[in-house]
Amino acid sequence: MTHASRTHAIRVHEYGGPSVLKWEEAEIGEPGPGEVRIKQTAIGLNFIDVYGRTGLYPQDRLPFIPGMEGAGVVTARGEGVRDLKIGRRVAYAGPIGAYAEERLIPAGRVVRIPEGVSDETAAAVMLKGMTAQYLLRRTYKVGPGTTVLFHAAAGGVGTIACQWAAALGATVIGTAGSAGKALIARSNGCAHVINTRDEDVVAKVMDYTRGEGVDVVYDSVGKDTFPLSLDCLKRRGTWVSFGQSSGPVPEFRINLLAQKGSLFATRPALGDYIATRKELVSAANDLFGVLKKGAVKVAVNQTYALKDAAKAHRALEGRQTTGSSVLIP
Repeated sequence: MTHASRTHAIRVHEYGGPSVLKWEEAEIGEPGPGEVRIKQTAIGLNFIDVYGRTGLYPQDRLPFIPGMEGAGVVTARGEGVRDLKIGRRVAYAGPIGAYAEERLIPAGRVVRIPEGVSDETAAAVMLKGMTAQYLLRRTYKVGPGTTVLFHAAAGGVGTIACQWAAALGATVIGTAGSAGKALIARSNGCAHVINTRDEDVVAKVMDYTRGEGVDVVYDSVGKDTFPLSLDCLKRRGTWVSFGQSSGPVPEFRINLLAQKGSLFATRPALGDYIATRKELVSAANDLFGVLKKGAVKVAVNQTYALKDAAKAHRALEGRQTTGSSVLIP
């Protein structure tokens, strides 16, 4: 016999603008085998939430509850769950359904939050921080001597990844869309910052690298940074396209990569780097390790009530946010 309880969540009944995010009463049951129920304390805000809301990333069914990361406390365990006690603080990045006061989630997809890391920090950092982890440690292995160009360096992933890359010994060049954001990028590991509003990105990169170009470009912007990202690379450099905040990258002929210096191009996604329990725990431990060492500091610069998710989405899409943002149930 299952017992349903009432909670509140943000639901999307049709794709569209921020106004489609509806604060509604919802029902939550008992966890099934291998599941836990979490009372959430903080929820991360990410551009992937916008992609889901607009239909750019279509969902299996409507209505759906958006959101990919959060933190909270285990309140119930399903059959077979033994290593997560009631009251344990946990965090996760996926599956979808984070915009809720309470939720059910497979126990194998959550990780314990270590002492010294707050719930808000964990909620803000799981998706963005593990994205930074795979970008820097696995997609392209950054280390001493690496020169990196990171677009949107003052954003949620950018502020984490630029600090981490600098701690690994890389020289980091960041881009930012305003003087204020340039200051944030510079204070988060960037040796050089290019203001995209009034500076030529390619020219400045070539100036900073003495005409060589960078080893790797990390590009979450998409349409507005293509193909200039390719023009910033040295021969056999790597273009990592991991987002599209300005819109999708236009279709292009693969010969373009040869014409611009035998370049490598990849379009990675976090899910393929944390597909197994072992991969998830390894990535999370690496992330929590740099947080506890102080090599990476997470700035939660904006907080919104969960019921005000539409306001948070407008700010995110309007590029009015810096660092990380969280929703508080």
